[in-house]
Amino acid sequence: MAVVDHFQRPLRSLRVSVTDRCNLRCDYCMPEDEYLWLPREDILTFEETSALVDVFLDLGVDQVRITGGEPLLRRNVERLVRQLAGKPRIRDLALTTNAVLLARQAGALKEAGLHRLAVSLDTLRPDRFTRLTRADALGDVLAGIDAAGEAGFSPLKIDTVVLRGINDDEIGDLLAYARARRAEIRFIEYMDVGGATRWTPEAVFSRREILDAVARQHGPAAPVSELSSAPADRYRLADGTVFGVISSTTEPFCDACDRSRLTADGVWLLCLYATDGMDLRNLLRRGASAEELRTLVSRRWRARTDRGALERLGSDRRSAFIPLASLKRDAHLEMHTRGG
Repeated sequence: MAVVDHFQRPLRSLRVSVTDRCNLRCDYCMPEDEYLWLPREDILTFEETSALVDVFLDLGVDQVRITGGEPLLRRNVERLVRQLAGKPRIRDLALTTNAVLLARQAGALKEAGLHRLAVSLDTLRPDRFTRLTRADALGDVLAGIDAAGEAGFSPLKIDTVVLRGINDDEIGDLLAYARARRAEIRFIEYMDVGGATRWTPEAVFSRREILDAVARQHGPAAPVSELSSAPADRYRLADGTVFGVISSTTEPFCDACDRSRLTADGVWLLCLYATDGMDLRNLLRRGASAEELRTLVSRRWRARTDRGALERLGSDRRSAFIPLASLKRDAHLEMHTRGG
């Protein structure tokens, strides 16, 4: 039975980062020129990651997502996939990637036992992609998406962060692209999390606006009625196409949030907006038993009251969540360190 927090939210979903490095520099996540990186010696081995995942499985977690940074930058990441896929208590094993390296790795990930893939794709225009990411790699990303389909990942998820005045004019085209590849696209509101140093309220393109943009090109969409703690609200078009909207900024889902995050160096974070976490790496390397770790994790989750996005919703003068000076002192505050 899952452990529940102060608001009766179960501990069910774990995001596991395997690296804080990324090969893109997206405006909404890594817009700065220089970053503070985690020390290499602090990064968990795959065996350590697997051991910590077992602790969470004992407490009710049955969904694990491998993240980064960009997880495909971690050498031999399919080895970790194979270790985790061999755990029968993991009902859903997924990986989120920017797909730059996916074409050459999709087959190996599928063979290793990965259940699902989610790919980030914010534009279909090469020049715009280069401006958004500071990399001329759209062709690689599109090839990666095609390779994922060929490897048998279905349904593939595509994640699009919508930025006002940047890519909001592509919502209909991106939906059509996903539909043609039998993928389900999820449009994500721009969030003011750590790392989003250039975030402003004016740059947020809301769920209502996203649905209006879809309707203009594809007709109205009806809500999909389902019981789920997933962050996306799903909608269906008249032709049966399903897509999602993650409205973390304007209509947060904190009351149903069952996810936490483990950084690549073993810091456990209870909320995307958390400013500190529990260092499980040091406990593990000092010889803490699985039972001791379970006790500490369970105790921390039971006391959890985090509702970061909801608390941000009530801010009178809302701006970027973490000042740049603070980010330069602590890499754990960065979005690319804690994973999406």
